Amino acid sequence: MNGGLDLLLNGRPARRAAGLLACAGVAGLLTACVGAPLTRARIDPASPIAPEAAKVLAAKRPYPTFSQIPPAPKDVRPARAYAAAAADTQAAADKLERETAPGTWTLTGTDRFAGAAQRQAGAEPDPASGEDTEDFARKLRERATPPPPPR
Repeated sequence: MNGGLDLLLNGRPARRAAGLLACAGVAGLLTACVGAPLTRARIDPASPIAPEAAKVLAAKRPYPTFSQIPPAPKDVRPARAYAAAAADTQAAADKLERETAPGTWTLTGTDRFAGAAQRQAGAEPDPASGEDTEDFARKLRERATPPPPPR
């Protein structure tokens, strides 16, 4: 049995139907362009931009030509330079992941670090007594002004 599968399953009519359906779809899409709906469109007078839109439509200005398109800038780096910069960034990210992976660092010597930080911060202040707190709260109450009464 060396015959093609489409001969055995009658695939030719299905292929022809699919081709006709595709042609009909393309023809349908192209007919949407025939009506030119933008040329018959009207400006809504209630729109806030109606006066400006009418002025722009009424002005007969020449369309720009292809020669008026500015040339491409010369001070932009080429695409290969962007690729090289992306590769460098990826290499730096990979190196950082390797250096900070689990098991590559430990928390030894923390007592020495904590002692140095405490020496640098200085002596811990004494906790405030209850009398100081009450005195502070009393002074704040004396300074406070109540809000105006509701109306």
